[in-house]
Amino acid sequence: MMTSLFDQFASPKLMGLSLILIALMVPLMFPNSLPRWTNNRFFTTQSWLINRFVSQLMTPLNISGHKWALLFTSLTLYLLSMNLLGLLPYTFTPTTQLSMNLGFAVPLWLATVIVGMLNQPTASLGHLLPEGTPTLLIPILVIIETISLFIRPLALGVRLTANLTAGHLLIHLISTAVYTLLLQMPVVAFLTSTVLVLLTLLEIAVAMIQAYVFILLLSLYLQENI
Repeated sequence: MMTSLFDQFASPKLMGLSLILIALMVPLMFPNSLPRWTNNRFFTTQSWLINRFVSQLMTPLNISGHKWALLFTSLTLYLLSMNLLGLLPYTFTPTTQLSMNLGFAVPLWLATVIVGMLNQPTASLGHLLPEGTPTLLIPILVIIETISLFIRPLALGVRLTANLTAGHLLIHLISTAVYTLLLQMPVVAFLTSTVLVLLTLLEIAVAMIQAYVFILLLSLYLQENI
């Protein structure tokens, strides 16, 4: 029995070993699309969606940024798989862990910053000071822009963690209410279960949107540095 609602976000352990590694490997265990003579409708639709996503993501970037397409697409599918699998009963969602999300956000954000410093150091440093700034405000604005620059990976990780955590908590609270009211107030329990179904559909959409937003913001950071 859980002593706290947040116990569901604790990394599960078996015989003292953390099972988060197994949860991280599950999306990689899906069979790949092997070479075949004909593709079915599922693989055709999947390929069309991936191509549309890549074209939309890479359109604002110049040619030098297109080499990131494979990384962004793979990470999107990986986050999407973990977010959606975490909505299944009796499963663990690794993307509700802030440490893991920061592990994705910090290296990729740092890579975009390094790319900018190597390719166009003047323009990258110029982002710290808007053009036409009064002399007296230069030190303050440099400090503010530097803080906003370093806050970006934290915002990426916290956004993904907070949205998924809030959704899981709401689903848990409403499902507990349905279970409690089932025998005492069946009509209210039925209405509450309807809300639970609608909330689950909303969380499926949130899981997909948050994976997209995570990659979209990274692509915007990359766009500033290439």
